[in-house]
Amino acid sequence: MSGEFLGIFENSVNKQRVIIPAAFKKKFSEESEKKVIVTLGPNDTIAIYPLDNWNETLERLRIGDEHSNKLRTQLIDFAMTEQELEGPGRIRILERLLNEVNITDSVIIKGEGHYISLWNPKVYNEVRASKLNQHRKEFTSEDYQL
Repeated sequence: MSGEFLGIFENSVNKQRVIIPAAFKKKFSEESEKKVIVTLGPNDTIAIYPLDNWNETLERLRIGDEHSNKLRTQLIDFAMTEQELEGPGRIRILERLLNEVNITDSVIIKGEGHYISLWNPKVYNEVRASKLNQHRKEFTSEDYQL
């Protein structure tokens, strides 16, 4: 299985292509063969799954409850055709998907554990600010000592 994707990067969108950061490319397993599935993600994002993580996610959702099965169907319905990373790690994103999440010339690329998300920078900053406010209210330095 491909590794844990953590971190945040900002990049440009050029001719419907986005470059996956080198730090993320290194996390792709041999089983993924540097192939990805691109689909709609949560919170107005695009989700990019290495092929091995995609297959594992679909299987986990298939054996889950009704909600999991519904999510599985949605992931498949919005998925693009499997594709290989091009050259330095470029992937092509359908114009329709980019429009649906309002990504134009700039994109936030965020590690989400077993997949990578693409965000409109404005939406990302709004979601992050909300999470930051909640974090400040809920956690103290004592919580970090555990």
